[in-house]
Order: sequence, then structure tokens, then C-alpha cells
Amino acid sequence: MTERPGVEDLLRELAPQVLGALVRRYGVFDTCEDAVQEALLAAALQWPAEGAPDNPRGWLVTVASRRLVDQVRSEQARRRREDRIALATPQSELLSRAADADAEPDADRDDSLALLFLCCHPALSEPSRIALTLRAVGGLTTAQIAAAFLVPEATMAQRISRAKQTVKTSAAPLRLPQAADRAERLEAVLHVLYLIFNEGYTTTDGADLTAPTLSTEAIRLTLLLHRLLPNHTETAGLLALMLLTDARRPARTGPDGDLVPLAEQDRTRWNRRLIAEGVDLISRTLPRGQVGPYQLQAAIAAVHDEAEHVDATDWPQILTLYDLLEHLAPNPMVTLNRAVAVAMVHGPTAGLDLLVALESDKRTARHHRLLATRAHFLEQLGDHHAAAHTYREAARRTTSTPERRHLTTRAARLAPE
Repeated sequence: MTERPGVEDLLRELAPQVLGALVRRYGVFDTCEDAVQEALLAAALQWPAEGAPDNPRGWLVTVASRRLVDQVRSEQARRRREDRIALATPQSELLSRAADADAEPDADRDDSLALLFLCCHPALSEPSRIALTLRAVGGLTTAQIAAAFLVPEATMAQRISRAKQTVKTSAAPLRLPQAADRAERLEAVLHVLYLIFNEGYTTTDGADLTAPTLSTEAIRLTLLLHRLLPNHTETAGLLALMLLTDARRPARTGPDGDLVPLAEQDRTRWNRRLIAEGVDLISRTLPRGQVGPYQLQAAIAAVHDEAEHVDATDWPQILTLYDLLEHLAPNPMVTLNRAVAVAMVHGPTAGLDLLVALESDKRTARHHRLLATRAHFLEQLGDHHAAAHTYREAARRTTSTPERRHLTTRAARLAPE
């Protein structure tokens, strides 16, 4: 029998491949996405009890194709007219395709990267491109995407729905865009991959700190993009950042799944192969052209990873890199991370001073990481009562169980309730 966590991981991995196959075959994004969701639900209910089929991808494509035909028939019966997909393809052909969904010569082709660019269509706003891609390619829930954007879930649901309708109206084919169009979409594509990786490295909610399937998929897609565009330095920078960050994942949790902060991690558990690959990639990329945000973040990650122990970390160099990053791509999370570097170089009082502006920024004013950082600085200053109170408030605001447990534990060590 297949265990449920394994089924969930497999479905998340296969979802963009199945959606890509249907969009390539039938060409209507929103209808295909609905059909794929129904097939995924059927698999989630059936496979844990009966075991996954020998060809799970083919099973999903077949079931989703049949669901698609059912949707077309239902639409015909209700409205007495055919939608675009039924007009373009006779119903008998739809039935034939659904019956033999995995029998085509290119049935095993992975359209994930082409689907990624389709979701970043020029007709969509950048936030909509990112949200749709996280939903369709990354397999994130609407709640997870909303958390990543710091907006209400209902707002994100409306955004995704409108994005799907826009893609449907555009009738864009599923294929990698030409060079000029590709450049226009690339920035949004990179941002999407970055957010998918971050959600995998530190999940926004749930019992587990990480979702390795998401971060692994983000690395895989970024590697494909890097091979497609080997001279694009920001793509290389993003790939290096992912490798250098993911290298620490084995040490981020203890035996019971509890969060282990960077300063307390057993660095012998870091993946030295990934570190070597990431350092080599960013070292070859930085001198080649204009430096961008992903390259700077990768350089920061490399400084952390190359320190044999926490006390050997070159914090002045990290602060210099954050100064450049905040000038090049200012945002509240960069400022928050820079405040940590400032505190390490100039002391926690200097770090606290930088948090004042973030407390009036509606994007971060109630964010648990801002509170956790403030609590850490207060702890360093010896104000244990205030630090414990702030840790507990941060714990109340996070939706991640491991983060909540970690913050609550730190508060209890300073001032037991």
C-alpha cells in the first residue's frame, strides 16, 4: 500500500506535467486546470487505499482527459452551445484522445518549463503571473501563495481566477516563447521559481518545516532554464542561491523535526557537494556582467556556507553585500535581513533601530519574522522579559508549527510562564 505522504509528494511532482500535457493537447488552460484538479483529487482518494498505478502520470492524464470531456458535455447540455475546445476538436476525437492519453509518441514529454512561460503570459500583471504559476506549476495552495505575497487568501483566489481567464482568452499555445518574448517574461519566471523554492525550504504553514519536493522541483526547473539560457547571469545566480541554501537543509531540523537556527546547526551535516557547485557557479557568474539581486543573495549564501563554524562568518562582508542588495532591490525582507547583519557588526541596538521603519510598513508590521528578530535583539541586550514576550507574540502569528514551537521554546527558556 502506498503511504499518503508519498502520494501527496508524487501528485505535487506530477501535477504540472499532467497540466502541461493537457494544455498542449487541448489548448484551453482553465478547463484543463479544472480537469487536472479533479484527477488529482481522485488519485488522492484512491491511491492511498489501492496503491499508485504502475504509470501514475499516464493514469492522471487519462483521468483528467476524461474529466475534460465530461466538462464539455455538461457545458453543452446546460448552455446548448459548444465552448472553444469543443468547437476546435470534435467530441469523438476528444473521446479518442482521452482513451489513449498516454499512448502518444511524446506522452512522456515534460512540459513543465513551457507551462511556466505560459503562466507568465504578457497579458497578465506580474503578481498574477507569479500567483498562477505557483498554483499551476509549483502546486502551492491558494493559502500558501497568499502567505508568500502577504495578502488575504480571498484576494489571492480572485487573482488566480482572473489570471486563468486571461490565459484562456489569449489562446496562447503551449510552447517556449521566442527570444524577444522570452526576455519579457523572464523576470517573472525567475521570481516564481524563487518563491517556489522558498516555500519548499520554509513552509508557510503545516506540521513540517520544509517541503523538499517543492524546493527540489524549483531547482530542477531553474536548472532547465539555466541550460536554455546559459549566459543569463541572474538565472545562474538564482540557481547558485538555491544550491547554496538547499545545502543546509539536512541540518535545519533536529531528530524530532524541531527547527535548528543557522547559528546552532551542525555544519558537518551540510551538503558539501551542493556548496561546491553553488560556490563555483556564483564565482564564475559574478565577473561576467551586471550584478543582480539573485547573484547578490547567492554571494551572501556562499559567505555563510564557506564559514567552517558560526564564529568564522565574515559578517562585514555580508553587510556590504546587503547594502548593495538593499540599494538594488529594496524590500522589507531585505531590510529585515540587513538588520541582522548590522546587529552582528555594530551591535543589537543598531539592529533594533533599523526595525522601526518596518513596524510601520503594512507588509511586515504584523509579520512573525519581524517580531522574532526584535526578540532576538532584545535577548542579546539582556532584556529577557521583553524578549520572551516578543517571542511569544511571534509564535502566535506564525502558521508554521515548527516555527511556533521553536519561538515558544525560546520564550520559555528566558521567562517561563
